[in-house]
Amino acid sequence: MDNTSTHQDLVPRRGFYRLRTSMSEPAQSQSDSIAAKTIDDSFQLYDLRVEVICPPGARILCGAKPGDFFTLQGEMLHLPPGQGFSIYSLAAVLPLLAAKQRPTHTNDWMSTDAEIACPDPYCKSKLRITRTGLRTFSHADVTAVPLSTKQ
Repeated sequence: MDNTSTHQDLVPRRGFYRLRTSMSEPAQSQSDSIAAKTIDDSFQLYDLRVEVICPPGARILCGAKPGDFFTLQGEMLHLPPGQGFSIYSLAAVLPLLAAKQRPTHTNDWMSTDAEIACPDPYCKSKLRITRTGLRTFSHADVTAVPLSTKQ
């Protein structure tokens, strides 16, 4: 690849293009761009809904209400308008979300276990993670790192 070019190139990133700002950043060759268009770079992730559940009459200590939720679509977390979510509750569930988004074996605990305890040991609430749909993504739309065309 020729990195001696003096002009700035466009580099794909997260569904849009940004300018290549450094000459140490490789420019995409014509053969790379042709290969990127001809290979299937798709993958699938589940959309998730994370909902607060609580036994009737139990007190929730994080300020949430039963039924409060957020959704995760790809890497984007969405809250309903006007609703917040405790950063401590989010911290408890966040490490599991990327794994829950991916297809797993039927016998894997990630396929069967869906309720996460509130991080407060005195709170009886839980966060229920539900797979709500399957979404297809393109590798080229979510990273600037090209797929290897060599097997």
